[in-house]
Amino acid sequence: MKLNGCNVLITGASAGIGREFARQLAGRARSMILIARREEQLIELNHELQQQHKNLRVHIRKVDLSNLNQLKELVESLDREQIDVDLLINNAGLGDAGRFATSDPTRNEEMILVNVLTLTSLTRHLLPQMIAKGHGGILNVSSSAGFLPIPGDAVYAATKAYVTSFSEALRAELRGTGVSVCALCPGPVRTEFQEVASRPGRRVKPGPGPEFLQVAVEQVVRDALTGLEADRPLVIPGFAMKLAMFLTRLMPMPIVRLLFRLSPGRG
Repeated sequence: MKLNGCNVLITGASAGIGREFARQLAGRARSMILIARREEQLIELNHELQQQHKNLRVHIRKVDLSNLNQLKELVESLDREQIDVDLLINNAGLGDAGRFATSDPTRNEEMILVNVLTLTSLTRHLLPQMIAKGHGGILNVSSSAGFLPIPGDAVYAATKAYVTSFSEALRAELRGTGVSVCALCPGPVRTEFQEVASRPGRRVKPGPGPEFLQVAVEQVVRDALTGLEADRPLVIPGFAMKLAMFLTRLMPMPIVRLLFRLSPGRG
């Protein structure tokens, strides 16, 4: 995947990893479609990018990707306006921290819609045109949480397991077409994600995880784009996280279950 001169669509672009993708690609892309629920943040980001990169064409779309009608309208508008996309970054994602039995059913549905259905639908819609042109890229933002079932993050981890598995299968199907597929599986990243995933009335932890595993959002995006350009199937930013995930994936499930029993679950 050649990033210079690409036409990129980024979901969840208003903050965190999505916003950083926009910033790092702004000097290389020809055009951008930035999608998020929060229009004010999108407008601010658009202004920032246009100030620094005068030749960059930016389209912003206020879309709630957990709303199927709005997702349908987005897809139809891309066709109607004949907007070319040769790099799709499926970054939008929702989380929820706590026991499944006390979870909000609506929140669970929204997580599945955004993390799984929207990602799948946008990929299915945009992929045929990439194949027809003989080049393109799909970068799916998964998570290291997808490598294991995680008590206290049951639905979120399961949706990310889907994203990683889907990306691997799609990559195999597209071999020889000129379309690259890469799954980004970061560990703890300091963004607003933890705060948004926290349930009402619960104290937000000061950080997203152990400090030695945390990776700056700038490095996460830099590693992801490097991995996509190098046609890597999977990117896990940070040496400590790579090592931790390597050991985790070698661990037999009976040992994992034992560790789960010894660890206190989230309330």
